[in-house]
This record gives sequence, C-alpha cells and structure tokens, in this order.
Amino acid sequence: MVNLKRILFPTDFSECAEAAAVYASDLASRYDAELQVLHVIHDVSLDVPDFGMGLAFPGYLENLPQRRKEISSAVKQSLELLISQFPEGLKAVDSHMKFGNPISEILEFVETQDIDLIVMGTHGRTGFSHAILGSVAERVLRHAQCPVLTIRGDQTDGTTPDKNTDDVTSD
Repeated sequence: MVNLKRILFPTDFSECAEAAAVYASDLASRYDAELQVLHVIHDVSLDVPDFGMGLAFPGYLENLPQRRKEISSAVKQSLELLISQFPEGLKAVDSHMKFGNPISEILEFVETQDIDLIVMGTHGRTGFSHAILGSVAERVLRHAQCPVLTIRGDQTDGTTPDKNTDDVTSD
C-alpha cells in the first residue's frame, strides 16, 4: 500500500489550484498525511540581471523591500483564507511562502521537507501560450523526486473525489 506522510500542495491561488486543493486535502485526509501548502512569489528581480536598469527607473530598487513586504502580507492573508477552507480533522496543515523561481523553490521544498506526493493544478496551456509561458506543473513533473498528481482545473467540477474508490496499491 502507498504510504503518504507528507503531501505538498503548491498554489498560485488560481481556479486550477482550487481544483487541486480538493484532491490534496482529500488525499491528506485518507492517508492521515500532513498537508504542506506552498506559494512561491516569482521574484523577477532575482531572475533579471540589472544591466543598469535601476538607474533607468529611479526608486525601483529602493522600493523593492517595501513592495516585497506588501506582497508578503497579502499572500499570508490568502494562505490563511485557503487553509481555513480545508475540512476539519486533517492531521496537520502548514503554510509556507517563498520568493524565487516557482519551479526551483517547489523542487527544493520537496527535497528538504521529505515530501511523498505533490498535488498541483495545471492550466493545460498548449501551443503558443505554452511555448511562451511554459508550464510550472510540467517542469515539476519532469524533475521532482516524488510522484506528482496534476489536476486540470477545466476538467473538474470542484467536488471531492469519490470516497468509495479503492486505495492505490503497489506491488
């Protein structure tokens, strides 16, 4: 039988993530697992070299700490609201917020926090938008050191998965 102790639910607070939250909380309940909720704030200032742009946009670099603080506060409130909507009785639900590249931060979290399963939403982009925007879920799926369950938001009705399905077994 599959032994899940720690489930990671990375969220971007989108409708797709909401659909995945149902599955993440249901699996945490079924397996009496801890649910770790993670939001990564994509810190563009870490990805883009300065090239003197701070000089071109006066005040940009000076205001960055204040903007980070404001964003952090808003994200913390969103995480608290999200967690308050999970059903009661879950073993443990912890929230985490990080600044950085979402893919790198999710993969690092999995490794450092001994995660057994990732449950995440995917937008299901194809074609041009996929080529330009890429897919965090796809890259996490390719590089994660644990199983990844992806939920397409447009293919779910938001209800809880069937409680009568058999547990997944492993030979």
